[in-house]
Amino acid sequence: MNVIDLAWWQLGLAASMVVALAACTHLARLGVGKSLLLAGARTALQLALIGLILEALFAASRLHWVALMATAMLLIAGREVMARQKRRLLGGWAFGIGTVSMFLSSFTVTVLTLTVIIGPEPWYTPQYAIPLLGMMLGNTMNGVSLSLDRLTDTAWRQRAVIENRLMLGQRWQEAIGDIRREAMRSGMIPTINAMAAAGVVSLPGMMTGQILAGSPPAVAVKYQILVMFTITVGTGFGTLAAVAAGSRRLFDERERLRLERLSEPVS
Repeated sequence: MNVIDLAWWQLGLAASMVVALAACTHLARLGVGKSLLLAGARTALQLALIGLILEALFAASRLHWVALMATAMLLIAGREVMARQKRRLLGGWAFGIGTVSMFLSSFTVTVLTLTVIIGPEPWYTPQYAIPLLGMMLGNTMNGVSLSLDRLTDTAWRQRAVIENRLMLGQRWQEAIGDIRREAMRSGMIPTINAMAAAGVVSLPGMMTGQILAGSPPAVAVKYQILVMFTITVGTGFGTLAAVAAGSRRLFDERERLRLERLSEPVS
């Protein structure tokens, strides 16, 4: 099966539909028309740029270039985690905890998947490594940012409850235990919902892309199952690590609640 190539004028037709939607939102006074057009322009520019980078990376297929690309993706994801939090930890902790959590979870699961399960030669083949890591980081980023945002915001709103528990003699782990558990759940629920709905409510992106590219549906299904499982593992462990580290940062060595370590709400 041959892949149908798309001309730029065909993409222009798709872009015109986005412009039409922006015009409708402007007439409806929704206030999102400008944001919609800006997001569309960024999508086209960023994807065109990454396409050129990936073509060069696939042609070179060197470990150091793959590692450089992976590091850049990790740092950008860490910044996005920090930017999505309403009350972030001060002193770079929001960036550090999110980035380290994603590194420990996403990179570990990606390397294990490449070396043990898929087994391309070499194991860092960009065709497999970069898309897999990208999907891992994207989903783990969402889970970590949701869980940290829920953790810090809820701790701020329930600070009186936490301090009362501490005065009653509870350890900090007990005083914030229910908040930590709820934060972990909030980070994992989107991934669990995606697994539950896969193939019934929606056809996941990787499977759809492979089918459009001409892969047999049976092969596309196997890869999608693999990706869903690895994304779930990476997101789960990343969320657990981020909440554990973030909640510890909210208390000092004498187990006192230190909410001054949080920034003012980010609008």
